[in-house]
Amino acid sequence: MVKVFYVLIFLCTLVFSDDINKEDLLIQKIKTLLDASVYKQNSAYINIIFSPKSDYYIKERVDVVKVVETLKENGLLNLFYKNPSELKLSFKTSGSPLFFVKIMGDTLSNIGYYRYVTTESTLDNSEFTWTISLTSEYATDPLILQKELQKSGCELVDIKRNSSVDWTYTVDMREGHLSLETLTEGAQVNLKRSLYAHWLNVSKIQTLKITSSSRNDWYPYIVYYDSSLHLLKVLKRDTKRDEIILNIPKFAEYMKISDLYTLKNIKDDLVLKPMGAR
Repeated sequence: MVKVFYVLIFLCTLVFSDDINKEDLLIQKIKTLLDASVYKQNSAYINIIFSPKSDYYIKERVDVVKVVETLKENGLLNLFYKNPSELKLSFKTSGSPLFFVKIMGDTLSNIGYYRYVTTESTLDNSEFTWTISLTSEYATDPLILQKELQKSGCELVDIKRNSSVDWTYTVDMREGHLSLETLTEGAQVNLKRSLYAHWLNVSKIQTLKITSSSRNDWYPYIVYYDSSLHLLKVLKRDTKRDEIILNIPKFAEYMKISDLYTLKNIKDDLVLKPMGAR
């Protein structure tokens, strides 16, 4: 009986220890997101709003997006500034740097960040960090960022608040892909006039016919990439084309359609007719 009693005590201790460790991880993360004075003044309130603490975990990881949202909704974390401020954002991942920058660039544009400057990019022990600066009236809302990243198969797994204007985001991009329109056999697509090159997913087709309007002065500039955005092939034509038929390279996942000289040459639609499924 004595042995059984001590075994039960030992097991209870392990369970209690795991709960404490989980609680510590959550509290530690909350402390990194708040000023020390704010946490000290509101520690009792924080224990209430983060109960039960198990709701703020995804398996063994703190659900940092949910944590930030809870702090924000309860008035403990203000993401807005009194005046436009110089904001520093760093994004970390263990995936392909080029692919990651493309995904993040598209993500930032989709949430309204257009005017930013790359200040640093480093690759250290397979971890890539991309840092940008911009002027903004508010810090990035993690929930909005998370929802946009999920469209590309990525997940926001950690957030570090270095200061009110300096944030670091860690992104899991193991399932990452570009959130683009996928061309399928027989489904015509019209590309409207744009100031930016058109990106498309061509992984499902074998051939693509592109017809240019007579109002255009289109000099084709076509680039193919694989699933990790490694360059596969570049096609350039220095004569005006009204039509072009392209055989999609075997391992091509993405295609960029532009003009050799200037996109101002494309004043009207480019009509795409995908052919042959693969």
